[in-house]
Amino acid sequence: MNPNIKNWDQFESEIEEVCETYHTAAENEKHGIHTVSIDEKTGIQALEREAPTKPMIPGNVEKREYNYERHGTTCLFGNLNVATGEIISPMLNETRKEEDFAKDIENIIATDPDAGWVFVLDNLNTHLSEMLVVLVATLLKITMDLGVKGKSGVLKSLESRKAFLTDKSHRIRFVYTPKHCSWLNQIEIWFSGLSRRILTRGNFSSVEKLKMKILDYIDFYNKNAKPMKWKYKLKKNTPVNVTKGI
Repeated sequence: MNPNIKNWDQFESEIEEVCETYHTAAENEKHGIHTVSIDEKTGIQALEREAPTKPMIPGNVEKREYNYERHGTTCLFGNLNVATGEIISPMLNETRKEEDFAKDIENIIATDPDAGWVFVLDNLNTHLSEMLVVLVATLLKITMDLGVKGKSGVLKSLESRKAFLTDKSHRIRFVYTPKHCSWLNQIEIWFSGLSRRILTRGNFSSVEKLKMKILDYIDFYNKNAKPMKWKYKLKKNTPVNVTKGI
């Protein structure tokens, strides 16, 4: 879905902030500030083919059985360190509720509790939740009254919670991509590679074996991880091709 852009100045500003966050990630890493591109890959199915796959041989492509049995699904919380290219603290879960996302953020920060953290993510409501605000306030030792969800204070609305979470004075803060601009989130590129290499042609007899395969791939990937070369730069007064993205 293409974004419905009502304010082009704001749209361009949001894109610039995301790109600037990526371009400064390596330098920030040297100073103890980690930049993490984060999102969830939902509905990953454990599919088991009813017959063995026939491997590729000279003159014939690989042949996979059309029929399969479903053994359930899982959700991967993917966390890409922009400066190093590594996947850190991955979490596999059956749900992606606001408490699940808050737990993922808590797990990531626990790997370096006193560091600075910048998270790049989309505008999903669980990424702007009451639980996330409370977690960040607790970790930052902010004692102010956060108010009441739907009524007052920081917790009142999505907009007020977003203002708190994006506060640049905070050691832990969030940078949100414009709506319907997933191409700006680096973890989506990594998810694409995971699908091509592991999931699309996979054969899994259980959710547990699917999870093991994903975690094994992450371990393998991290041994040779490299940061992505982010070349996109917004040119002022030039229309953005929101369909093709990068």
